Amino acid sequence: MGYETQSVRAWRRENGRVGVRNHVIILPVDDISNAACEAVANNVKGTVALPHSYGRLQFGEDLELHFRTMIGTGANPNVAAVVVIGIEPEWTQLIVDGIAKTGKPVEGFSIEQKGDFETIRQASWKAKEFVHWATELQKEDCPLTDLWVSTKCGESDTTTGLSSCPTVGNMYDKLLPHGLYGCFGETSEITGAEHICAERAATPEAGAKFMALFQAYQDEVIEAHKTSDLSDSQPTKGNILGGLTTIEEKALGNLEKIGRTSTYIDALGPAEVPAKGRGLYFMDTSSAAAECVTLMAAAGYVVHTFPTGQGNVIGNPIVPVIKITGNPRTVRTMAEHVDVDVSDVLKGKMTIDQAGDALIAMIIRTANGRAAAAEALGHKEFVMTKLYRSA
Repeated sequence: MGYETQSVRAWRRENGRVGVRNHVIILPVDDISNAACEAVANNVKGTVALPHSYGRLQFGEDLELHFRTMIGTGANPNVAAVVVIGIEPEWTQLIVDGIAKTGKPVEGFSIEQKGDFETIRQASWKAKEFVHWATELQKEDCPLTDLWVSTKCGESDTTTGLSSCPTVGNMYDKLLPHGLYGCFGETSEITGAEHICAERAATPEAGAKFMALFQAYQDEVIEAHKTSDLSDSQPTKGNILGGLTTIEEKALGNLEKIGRTSTYIDALGPAEVPAKGRGLYFMDTSSAAAECVTLMAAAGYVVHTFPTGQGNVIGNPIVPVIKITGNPRTVRTMAEHVDVDVSDVLKGKMTIDQAGDALIAMIIRTANGRAAAAEALGHKEFVMTKLYRSA
């Protein structure tokens, strides 16, 4: 199949990136601005508020990650325009300025000296103006491989490493050579297979960078805070119920998502924007679904592929999350959450190559406007990653 000639109908943004959704978002700088953002979204239909729990008294690397996630979320090509609301003007303006570098419309409002009523009034007028503007933007033909497609798995079981994760890997093996941007992560869930992951780097430098991030996660997060080992959370109780007995088994299935021939060209920090051109990237992320998808969206990825075994419901407010499962029971019991059914792989009626083609077809349909199951069901999980306690 000529993937290099495949196209999708999408929005070409001011900075040249391609978006598959056209959101106007109301973005709170901090937790105490959530109510104002939600009030604006209630006033102006066609907008999406993104409430979260942080943004006050953070400092150092944790504050840098907060800003990077906020700016990256607003900068994502699936977002047409942004209204930013914060309690204080300085941090609000910092986020506005970061998003404005993309060239898209963005306006900031601070609550101090005005209060909620006046802030909501002013922000609602601007949000309405942005909605009118965004709804007149026209889609155009864009190359399929201009998309940025990320991946993370969740509620894994024995079927995941045998079917749904290899399906994603097959998709990457087919599309990355033609210019697709890809991303995988879940640092803790590579435990026990980190040596294999290091060997999949395109260069020794990328492999060494991955190992440094992996070891830092082990030393600073896992070893510093574990009670005995990872058994309190890795593998999860759902993983164990699904037949995975060790983190090593889970890790080997996890790495099936990067295929047979693909190699990653760089290792990124959380929410870090890729800077080495087209190709596959590793990102240092939590393995918690909502956190991981939020970080990858903040790095600029516009479609997320999500293999699951036992079944997962995760969505995101700005990025369509495509669910893939190879578990026949999950297809029966959680059909409303499944976008791509590859359960025939385990029945011997579908090859991984055919499953990869089915996923690519669903990516094209989703990019063209089909609502992913998570979108249709209203799942908009937006969860910030916090590195340590605030001051």
